[in-house]
Amino acid sequence: MLRKISDRVFAVGVNDFKRKLFDALVPLPDGTSYNSYLVKGEKTAVIDAVDPPFAAEWLKNIQEADCHPDYIIANHAEQDHSGALVDFLRAYPGAKVVTNAKCRDLLIDLLHIPPENFLLVEDRAALDLGGVSLEFYFAPWVHWPETMFTLVPQEKILFTTDFLGAHYASDDLYVRDEALIYRAAKRYYAEIMMPFRTNVRRHLELVRTLVPKIIAPSHGQVYHRPDFILSAYAEWASEDTKDALILYVSMHDSVRHMTEIIRRELEGKNIAVRALDLSLVDSGEVAMELVGTKAVLLGTPMVLAGAHPVAANAVFLFNALRPPAKYLGLYGSYSWGGRAVEQLSALLTAVQPEILPPQFFKGLPRPAEDEQLAAWARDLAAKL
Repeated sequence: MLRKISDRVFAVGVNDFKRKLFDALVPLPDGTSYNSYLVKGEKTAVIDAVDPPFAAEWLKNIQEADCHPDYIIANHAEQDHSGALVDFLRAYPGAKVVTNAKCRDLLIDLLHIPPENFLLVEDRAALDLGGVSLEFYFAPWVHWPETMFTLVPQEKILFTTDFLGAHYASDDLYVRDEALIYRAAKRYYAEIMMPFRTNVRRHLELVRTLVPKIIAPSHGQVYHRPDFILSAYAEWASEDTKDALILYVSMHDSVRHMTEIIRRELEGKNIAVRALDLSLVDSGEVAMELVGTKAVLLGTPMVLAGAHPVAANAVFLFNALRPPAKYLGLYGSYSWGGRAVEQLSALLTAVQPEILPPQFFKGLPRPAEDEQLAAWARDLAAKL
């Protein structure tokens, strides 16, 4: 379906309500969308493609604009935004793929598009469509090295590809429920953008200097009040941290018992605590809770002499997402032994939080061990 943003700009993307997992990894509780846009002047440009299974629907949307595209802008090479380029070039063989050199090289590798199909642009270059133009701003490492933004200066509409997006499928083009999208966008930021938050902060400044009236990302809804998402990203990407997060899994309640002691002691010192049972939440929920958290405590029982697999996965996620946490503590229970501390510590190759002394006890902790654990929590509270 063709949807009007302005007299010269239209949305031609597609929704994917049924998709439940992205990259065979990221849970999608709200589905997702593959956003694409069309800008009409004397010439016509399409901005970004869609995931290959939706190529036919996307091309039908473009045809509703009753024009013949001269260009397609590739802001990002990842296949959910580029995969249907092959179908587009088959439908419009004279069109040029407008992008930067890094993106071109990736698209040649990923899609085998011939080099002669490309028109390369430099940072802050412009493309005149006749009556309307496009400006290009390089934004590397949000979250790939070739990413760029496209601006329609006459309309003050900024296309930010994955940046500022959300995995959220909706028939409503614009954000109406900011509280709902705040959570979807935070999940998206946590899972994809958090490791690059230094670059995120820099690119937020770039976006603000462009003063867009509308921000149109490649996933989720269009922001007609840009300050909402810009302020949210500024909050999430800050290095300011607070509070404590407990991530735990318990097979026979010993670790749950320890978790309640830690929670009680921290809350008694007026530390806000969030506790997640890892057996009940998905990785996106864990990622969201890592945003802005100062201390992360991980509780695990032993399974085959090592950490419980979901606990190991949480540490792997912590290392990959590189949250701004200043402290990390490991605790748990075992029956006859194990190497959970060594195993989990070996996974921490990309982060350098202060590691608290591990607290592992045999079986259900005894009263003296309960007090030792409580003192450990009080020591952490003093640091926070």
